[in-house]
Amino acid sequence: GAITSLGLLKLGRLFRDMKSNQTLEVIGLDADTRSDLFKLLPSASYELIAVEERVDTSIRVCLRKT
Repeated sequence: GAITSLGLLKLGRLFRDMKSNQTLEVIGLDADTRSDLFKLLPSASYELIAVEERVDTSIRVCLRKT
């Protein structure tokens, strides 16, 4: 479930390359990685659409780039 540091860097690059109003969905984060994701992305650059904690302890995060 956890995303490696390299995976987190790739997510950051993917997010930077996205256009405004595009949506990014990330599934399979543990709590620590989720907080790392929010530290990586400037809060003014996205709108948080959804955070769902699932029974199997995975997490789904949806962000829209502003």
